[in-house]
Amino acid sequence: MDDQSVVDVGDVRLAYRTWGDPFGSPVVLLHGLGDSAANWEAAGSLLGQEWRVYALDLRGHGESDWPDEYDFELMRDDVLGFLDECELDRVGLVGHDMGGVVAHLLAQEHADRVERLVLVETPPPFPGAAGPAVRPDGPVDYDEAVLAAVRTQVNDPDPAWADGLGEIVAPTMLLAGGPASTMPQGRLQDMASLIPDCRLITLGGGHRVHEVHADQVAQQITEFFTS
Repeated sequence: MDDQSVVDVGDVRLAYRTWGDPFGSPVVLLHGLGDSAANWEAAGSLLGQEWRVYALDLRGHGESDWPDEYDFELMRDDVLGFLDECELDRVGLVGHDMGGVVAHLLAQEHADRVERLVLVETPPPFPGAAGPAVRPDGPVDYDEAVLAAVRTQVNDPDPAWADGLGEIVAPTMLLAGGPASTMPQGRLQDMASLIPDCRLITLGGGHRVHEVHADQVAQQITEFFTS
């Protein structure tokens, strides 16, 4: 069973869930747009068999604060603050969709904090390459203001994001959802080619591969982190 906690990072309170041995090597999971830490429950509990797992609700989502101020750089800084507050020096960092963008921006700017990096169905940082937006099914638990802010940046990303992929020193794995995904799979390959030490693995299952194939995703992450 997961434990739920909160931590204050600057002016924002972030909620997070944990699984696994408190003294295990840390792995941090970041969710996609319109989701929350709950979307990592299946994969997170499996990863908790090997690691100390932390899954955050990013600002504007779930149980974290909804401060009505949103962009990827703020989310990146929130995650860095989270690592500091929880005294996590170097972590395995995993991000799905929006969370993957936050993850690779953190790996670019703070290479000393990211041991290994996994990007799951992450929007490539090229104009118009993100694919169509898909509204999550069922009730939503996020600030509507976050949608427009994030989609604006995803559709017209800062050119520095793509340039910065070449500065990522952490070994990196991209997990793709295959033909059923709304994400342009060819552009994921283009993204992978810009990261110096990167492998691309297609699991199928579509954009929400970490939920559809939680066991396979957890296995791939574990094998990658121990290779």
